[in-house]
Amino acid sequence: MAEDTSGVLEQFADDAVYKQFLHDDFDAKAVACNAIQDLAISQHLGKLATGISLLDKELHSQVSAHYEDLLAQASGIETLEGALQTMCASIQNLQATSERLQSKVVEPYNKSWTQTAMLARLQQTCDMIRRMGRLFQIVKRMRAQLQGGAKDITKAAQSLSEADQLLEGVDLSGIDVVQEELAVLESARQELERQGERMLEKGTESQNQAQVGTALQVLFHLQLLQPRVLQLVRSTLERLRDTVQQALSVGSLDQQATASFGNRGPGRAAMPVTGSSAAFRAALWTSMDRLVDSVCQACCQIQQLEQVLAKKKDPVTHVVFLQELQKSGHGDILRTFWLSLAEMLSDELAKAAAESTFLRQAFEGEYPKLLSLFNGLWKRLEQIEGQTPASGDGEPGVRFLGQEDFKPEETLCGTLAPLEKAYLSRSLSRLLDAINVALSGSSRESRPSQDDLDGILRAISSELRVASVDSRLCRMVAKNVAQAVHQLAARCEQLAALEGSDALQVNGPATTAQQCNASVLHLLHLFQTQMDTLLSGNAVESPEAASIVKGALKSVETVIQSIVQPLLSAVSQSVEAIILTMHEEDFCTPAVDRMATPDAPCSLYMRELQQFLLHCQNDFFSSWPPAAAVTQGLRDLASRALELLVRHASLVRPLAEGGKMRLAADFAHMEMALAPLGQPLADLGRPYKVLRALRPLLFQSPQHVAQSPMLGDVVPHSLMLHFLFAKAPPELRSPYEAASWSRSRYSKWLDEHTSEKERLVLVRGAMESYVQTVRQRQGKEFAPVYPIMKEILEKAMAQERA
Repeated sequence: MAEDTSGVLEQFADDAVYKQFLHDDFDAKAVACNAIQDLAISQHLGKLATGISLLDKELHSQVSAHYEDLLAQASGIETLEGALQTMCASIQNLQATSERLQSKVVEPYNKSWTQTAMLARLQQTCDMIRRMGRLFQIVKRMRAQLQGGAKDITKAAQSLSEADQLLEGVDLSGIDVVQEELAVLESARQELERQGERMLEKGTESQNQAQVGTALQVLFHLQLLQPRVLQLVRSTLERLRDTVQQALSVGSLDQQATASFGNRGPGRAAMPVTGSSAAFRAALWTSMDRLVDSVCQACCQIQQLEQVLAKKKDPVTHVVFLQELQKSGHGDILRTFWLSLAEMLSDELAKAAAESTFLRQAFEGEYPKLLSLFNGLWKRLEQIEGQTPASGDGEPGVRFLGQEDFKPEETLCGTLAPLEKAYLSRSLSRLLDAINVALSGSSRESRPSQDDLDGILRAISSELRVASVDSRLCRMVAKNVAQAVHQLAARCEQLAALEGSDALQVNGPATTAQQCNASVLHLLHLFQTQMDTLLSGNAVESPEAASIVKGALKSVETVIQSIVQPLLSAVSQSVEAIILTMHEEDFCTPAVDRMATPDAPCSLYMRELQQFLLHCQNDFFSSWPPAAAVTQGLRDLASRALELLVRHASLVRPLAEGGKMRLAADFAHMEMALAPLGQPLADLGRPYKVLRALRPLLFQSPQHVAQSPMLGDVVPHSLMLHFLFAKAPPELRSPYEAASWSRSRYSKWLDEHTSEKERLVLVRGAMESYVQTVRQRQGKEFAPVYPIMKEILEKAMAQERA
């Protein structure tokens, strides 16, 4: 139907006059006013008449089209009306029935409610009478218990607790017959509370566990256990605070110091001694001793209190008192007390040091003594804890010193942290001042003396000895000593001459700079030696502290090495330059020549080397101390000389039988040349073994050399191949010749490439170059030594690959 009327509605929506009748907010008065204002009323009326006509036609059309449906709807409405009338009649009948039932139920219900209320009141009255009767019995029993004194005080408290439970939730204030009993209960409560608190205080002070246990039982029955225990802890802390303030009172210390002078004659007045006399210091430390005793006693009291709390149980409920406190988060009484005590001590010490310069100077200057007192306190507490008996159920007693999540010793030491920081700062200043005084006027012309060094050692020894009262403080002071050692090493390094011709010349006598270096070396070595003696004695009891100082002494060894190494390097370069001149000599002399006899003297270069090393020993090395770095440096120099001799000897070409004998003689004289250095040749390791093994190999054939057990294990393959090049024709060039290098450049390359594999690769390149040369000239065979060299090379390369 909606689709059938859509044409008329669309027509109305498109018309300006009809459209306003379709709006949801259509206002007839507004439309009429607009029509009058337009002065076209007749036209509007005609338009409206036309619209009405259209609507009538549309309605007629719709009714005609849906006639059957409209009739069916009308008949359905009549049926619904009949059903509604039937429903209304049923509802009226139901309402009448419910009214009759209500009239029958209301009266019995009211009677039942009244009787139930009477029964409840009777029960309440009976319960109250029963409670009053029980109350009379409890009060009578409690009066007798109160007369029994301290032995029945817990029973009286238990009776009072029973009375409280009896009266819980019941108000008897308006009943005259029980007013006297209620007054007795209130009076007894006050008396028991007073006696329990007094007994707890006395028992704690005298450390009487039985008395403390009785007091705790009374307070538990009075439901005052937690507040009174916490109050006791607070009062103990306050008493300790007063004791600390009294111990750190400058006025009180002055009085004690003045009184220590004893009786004076007539007319003598007591002069003030604040901080300026030994008497004041003595009074201060005596007062601190008493303070430590008070702290120890207080800790023992609180520890005993917690022990009793952990052992004591209520005989009725079997509840452990400490567990009762743990429910409210107050189970760690001793731990809480310890933390509060540490905080209080820290605050009071800081306050006293800030208010009195004398106290601050005393504590900072004699901090180890103060720390020793606190360490003594800690040891006493540890002994007391070790004597703690087990609880009643066999469990260990209360302990807090060994708890994993709590470090009470660090907490105690933390109270002294500001004073420790100041002391360590002063300690470092004293050490650095000693070094500055010793080296203040030092220069390369005016070097530190033995007395200057003794002053530094005395300062270090004093600081370590004073700090030995505590391992932790000793470690901290050891770090200061380490810093001072680094400072000394750095200052001495500045005094030394490490560059320039004066420091590195090796041909003439020792220059002033080199003499200065020797003096600095002796100073550092003497310092190192005496420090080792100090650390090996009893001056440093802490192994960790000794380890810290020993680690710092490595910087001294490093400076010694940095001073000797430049000159040793210069000597090493000169040694190589001298050995390099061996290639200017003739080693192709036949064996029948006079110079090739077994008794022939050494070569010219070897005589020059002997004289040079003897000169270095007499003018330079003899003035050096026997420090480890010096010994190692000389050992490295000797090893380097042997290595260079063997290397350049292997490069000698051509080499006749007489030349081999001269080389063997040079090898023997080399051992004598190194003797002035004072280093046992056997300690030189591989270079000396190579030298000794190479001497007999010089005179063996290539075939025997290839089969020698020394080859590879002692004598490197690359070195032996270099010697075999001397047995080859000139066409088989040495590796440095094949690379178009000089011998010095090749020697430098060997220093930079210590890998045997890299050296063998270079040798192989020279041999391959020889093979190509032979093939290019269409040669039919290689030199006799080549197959042997190839065999040695292949064997060496196989070992390197493995």
